[in-house]
Amino acid sequence: MKLITFINQEGKKKAGWVEGNNVFDIHEVSNGELPDNVLDLIKGYESYLPKLQKLEGKSTPLDEINLTTPLPNPPSVRDFIAFEEHMLNAGKRVGLPPVPEWYEIPVFYFTNHLALRGPNDEVERPPSCKLLDYELEMACVIGKEGKNIKAEEAEEYIFGYTILNDWSARGLQSKEMKVGLGPAKGKDFANSIGPYIVTKDELESYRIGDRFNLSMTASVNGKMLSEGNFKDIYYSFGQMIERASEGVTLYPGEIIGSGTVGRGCLLELGPEVHRWLEPGDRVELEVEGLGKLKNRIV
Repeated sequence: MKLITFINQEGKKKAGWVEGNNVFDIHEVSNGELPDNVLDLIKGYESYLPKLQKLEGKSTPLDEINLTTPLPNPPSVRDFIAFEEHMLNAGKRVGLPPVPEWYEIPVFYFTNHLALRGPNDEVERPPSCKLLDYELEMACVIGKEGKNIKAEEAEEYIFGYTILNDWSARGLQSKEMKVGLGPAKGKDFANSIGPYIVTKDELESYRIGDRFNLSMTASVNGKMLSEGNFKDIYYSFGQMIERASEGVTLYPGEIIGSGTVGRGCLLELGPEVHRWLEPGDRVELEVEGLGKLKNRIV
């Protein structure tokens, strides 16, 4: 199932699902029996599933729907750096050699869960930013509460997956990283997810062990710049969840980002491939099985 959040004719955010080119309002077609928001749907998904599987009714063409971020109110967003190629490439560009600790533990930072953007939303370049970058990522959404989750058990805690664009103000980021607290102001202005959250069962045909064989691409103004595959990730989502939940309870709706796929950002590619993003640029991320996430810089 592909879950979305959309704006209805009254201007309200509603939960829906996409089937082909049709959108169904979950609350409406269930006659009010199911939630009108995606977070509550995730929280009670196991009990709601029998009703969801039987739903049918009036639909609206997808191209007539105004999509917003599929999960507008996640409790948190953690973003890892789990692709070795990205870690090595980015480190070379900024003069940071790899550290042995990266190979010992998957590391993450908390980003701004209140600054999410959705498909086709505009992303404002921060006023003091001259080095704006995209980051081609995938994210999982936690489906049920858990603490001290082992990697081999993590699958049962995952609800589904989505595309994540971890927008980066590289100038701000490079300065604050020298202090040693990790990225903060260079990352807090926007994160894009979408166009929908795909329930985990839909990706089973792509599975290779604890990873997925999913092509990942990024384009700017119609020109493909980045190309990778999720199967090349160093740390699996299971390992990330184990790390994140160590001594900490994870809750339904929390988002965990994979970090950028190798060569999945302008920092890695370098100015010889493409300049930094500017207002008017259109950025499109695509992950096999998860759709296309498009945004315009303003």
